[in-house]
Amino acid sequence: MSHEKYQRLIDATKPLAPAATAVAHPCDESSLTGAVDAARRGLIRPILVGPRAKIEAVARQFGLDISGYELCDASHSHAAAAQAVQLVAQGRAEALMKGSLHTDEIMGAVVKRDTGLRTARRISHCFVVDVPTHPDALIISDAAVNIAPTLEDKVDIVQNAIDLTRALRFPEARVAILSAVETVNPKIPSTVEAAALCKMADRGQITGGVLDGPLALDNAISIEAASIKKIASPVAGRANVLIVPDLEAGNMLAKSLSMLAQADCAGIVLGAKVPVILTSRADSVMARLASCAVALLVAQARRESAGKAIS
Repeated sequence: MSHEKYQRLIDATKPLAPAATAVAHPCDESSLTGAVDAARRGLIRPILVGPRAKIEAVARQFGLDISGYELCDASHSHAAAAQAVQLVAQGRAEALMKGSLHTDEIMGAVVKRDTGLRTARRISHCFVVDVPTHPDALIISDAAVNIAPTLEDKVDIVQNAIDLTRALRFPEARVAILSAVETVNPKIPSTVEAAALCKMADRGQITGGVLDGPLALDNAISIEAASIKKIASPVAGRANVLIVPDLEAGNMLAKSLSMLAQADCAGIVLGAKVPVILTSRADSVMARLASCAVALLVAQARRESAGKAIS
């Protein structure tokens, strides 16, 4: 299967120094192999955090050479998540990567008020989706963190997604605010919120992208469908960012593309002090590598922003 969109992302990282990445609890084959594969590709410089004996046993069992990587001993998964977050706080890591622990364990450590990695921005998740039959990569948000986001939450969800398009070097962020219909209907709250988000972008409360909504999925990504509905906008039919009404809709959309359209879904969490790579045991090798490439490009954008601030 072709993964040309993901390959373009990986190719864009070739001139870049790998991101020092705290890998929390890589204690099974898929998570440790994913970290080692990404390190071999020059995407990350892993710091393996977890029970030393367990990590070394997994490496031996599956023939993985981890001798060149720093290994920080942590007694169990919760301790590994806390220690990985601490490495970021100490400036020793510029990305986090989920190993074989529950997502809520690592995210719990990230959002902890005293020792976590919160910023003023709300934390949200983006899938970067490679659909073989679609010409461009699609960003879907939020399908993994915010269950029932408010309008205020959605402002940050949209802004995080737009900032991601910049880091990934998309020529333009064309943001579709999705609902079931393309007209504002007070009985469908997501249509009202979509209209509000578009007006907030007009007033400069959301920056860096072109927004339109409400849009149904068909007229967001199909020029023909948008034309039939007589929707004329820079976004309709050409969206590369899809903002879903809630987590359930986003999860179903991403998994439908994965299961029915042979799409791969690379995942990244934004809004914290560093990007968080959330991988799943079901992810393909290419999706894992793409997630690491996305994190490296986000880290590079932050390096450049910090450099400008210093100068």
